[in-house]
Amino acid sequence: MGFEAYPTAFLFFIGAVLLPLIPKGTARGIYMLAIPVLAAALIWNAGFGNFAQVPFFGFDLELMRVDGLSRIFVLVFCLASFLGNMYAWHLRDTTQQVAALLYAGSAIGAALAGDLITLFFYWEGTAIASVFLIWARGTEGAFNTGMRYLIIQIGSGVILIAGVALYYHDTGSILFEKMTLGSLGTWLIFLSFGVKAAFPLLHNWLQDSYPAATVTGTVVLSAFTTKLAIYALARGFAGTEILIYIGVIMTLFPIFFAEIENDLRRVLAYSLNNQLGFMVVGIGIGTDMALNGTASHAFAHILYKALLFMSVGSVMFRTGTSKASELGGLYRTMPLTAMFCLVGAASISAFPLFSGFVTKSLVLGEAASAHYQWVWLALVFASAGVLSHSGIKIPFFMFFAHDSGLRPKEAPRHMLLSMGITAALCIYIGVFPQTLYAILPFEMGDYQPYTMGHVVGQLQLLLFALLAFGVLMRTGIHPPEIRAINLDTDWTYRKAAPSVVGLAARGIAIIWNTQITLLLNTFNRVVARLYHSHGPEGRTAREWPTGATVVAIAVLLAAAMVVNFV
Repeated sequence: MGFEAYPTAFLFFIGAVLLPLIPKGTARGIYMLAIPVLAAALIWNAGFGNFAQVPFFGFDLELMRVDGLSRIFVLVFCLASFLGNMYAWHLRDTTQQVAALLYAGSAIGAALAGDLITLFFYWEGTAIASVFLIWARGTEGAFNTGMRYLIIQIGSGVILIAGVALYYHDTGSILFEKMTLGSLGTWLIFLSFGVKAAFPLLHNWLQDSYPAATVTGTVVLSAFTTKLAIYALARGFAGTEILIYIGVIMTLFPIFFAEIENDLRRVLAYSLNNQLGFMVVGIGIGTDMALNGTASHAFAHILYKALLFMSVGSVMFRTGTSKASELGGLYRTMPLTAMFCLVGAASISAFPLFSGFVTKSLVLGEAASAHYQWVWLALVFASAGVLSHSGIKIPFFMFFAHDSGLRPKEAPRHMLLSMGITAALCIYIGVFPQTLYAILPFEMGDYQPYTMGHVVGQLQLLLFALLAFGVLMRTGIHPPEIRAINLDTDWTYRKAAPSVVGLAARGIAIIWNTQITLLLNTFNRVVARLYHSHGPEGRTAREWPTGATVVAIAVLLAAAMVVNFV
């Protein structure tokens, strides 16, 4: 029996169980780095096929399905785990370290799941493990945020297993393969994936929870949950046209929230939502090249988004804040962090020679080829918006805007090393895209991203976006960075719904108290009357003459005889 018979995810689970036995410090850091490296090596050498089939209550579960689509997601998950663990080298918190391993292992297990029941178990595993990265911050706000996050994520799993049950009833199959939205079961599965993918109106858990996690926890969170949902949609609903329009909305609406947001980690959370939209559009188009675009963009996105979260996290680690209104001028004492942040900004903005340029173009090109002109135009607008809120706003207000007077030390060496490796990968993929293209699920043919038309067109877009940002800043139209709370649709369940429930509860309490008071008053009046007639001073308590008693008994006897004989 080869190593393929043992699910790769189990390596992370066993590692998490044994981790408390490893001494804290260098030994544990090396141990945390070795696990994802070994997992990546195993999955790279496994070959394609279905492995580790086990019986489970009459079902045959497929714990290891390796193909082109699952392999690229597992590889980037392993890479993200490695970089996240390196970034968190300084941690001595066993809870966060165990949670990070269990979280990565659950995401990898879900990507390798060949059936929907196995997917469900790992799906819930990602929810349970990841919430500890939020709670680890130790504040009351983080606890409340974690509870909301857990409810939503567990709720997604409940919807998933309900859909799986109905799907099995309709088809007799639990295989995780392409589905169509033709039944309640598939719609429930689709909705479950949409919750984790942060579809519009289902997205607020992302902006609520990620900025509430620890400095290192946010980096880990940004890599797995939403990209697992992207993988699940690509596996189960490729070519579902409604995803095109959902994806377009996802690319557009976060731009406006990100522009007015003061917390830079929340800006990145909205930006993450925006980037997911490009992937969802690619899944909706559903061609081989579009799915390659989705997979490659997910790969690149995990890296440059992690790099941006790392840079903001490093600043927060040194200054204690991620608020743009409290930062600025940090390039003086944190030049390396600023440089790495600029690489992430260039990558997410799709500058030529950076990773976003060679991946996002696949989705845009397929939208144009499939004659979705308005979709293509919306994606181009969204690309310009990305440059504004992530490519410019993040580095500008953190490092180059007004001088905040802060002079923090440069980020710790392990953080710099993690950011440096991630930045190098972003540049390498941009310069040598064929390395990434070679591991995509489908053949790329002779596709070349660096054509004159593509380069010139992208540079025009970026330069006009830069010009627009400059004009908005010079004229004062750009939203200022101020301390404020921006309302999103989560207001409906965080404020409006509790207010409505509270109002209803108070109304019910008033009605209940009124009824109770009325009943008590009636009862008291009855008792008072009975006391008045039957109490010690009442009429029935007085002594009656013997004759009167005999007469009363005779009357009662006569009445009884009359009733009996009548």
